[in-house]
Amino acid sequence: MKKLFLIAFMTMTMASCGTYSYSSGVENKCGLSFVAATQTPITVTVDDQNYNVEAVKYKNYKRDRKIKKTAKNVITVTPGKHDVKVVMNGNEVLSKTIFVSGNETKIIEL
Repeated sequence: MKKLFLIAFMTMTMASCGTYSYSSGVENKCGLSFVAATQTPITVTVDDQNYNVEAVKYKNYKRDRKIKKTAKNVITVTPGKHDVKVVMNGNEVLSKTIFVSGNETKIIEL
């Protein structure tokens, strides 16, 4: 009985020693941000889905400075091609297809 118990105990302890793996990383999401002469509300259509955001004032934007990402001025999209239409003050000011690569925030000047 002792041998059987000892064999069962050794089998369980040896079986519990194993390797495991996990993966982690940064979520692969991209963003679209818009810059205009004044901070103004705009309607953006990305792949037939509408968003109401605010354009960042052009004076505050410089190419070497990052725009603070907020829910008001950045639209989160997946990497790849997207059809983008922008309506500002009732007029369509932009309509084009853009490509966004992984973990990139594309800044579109209006």
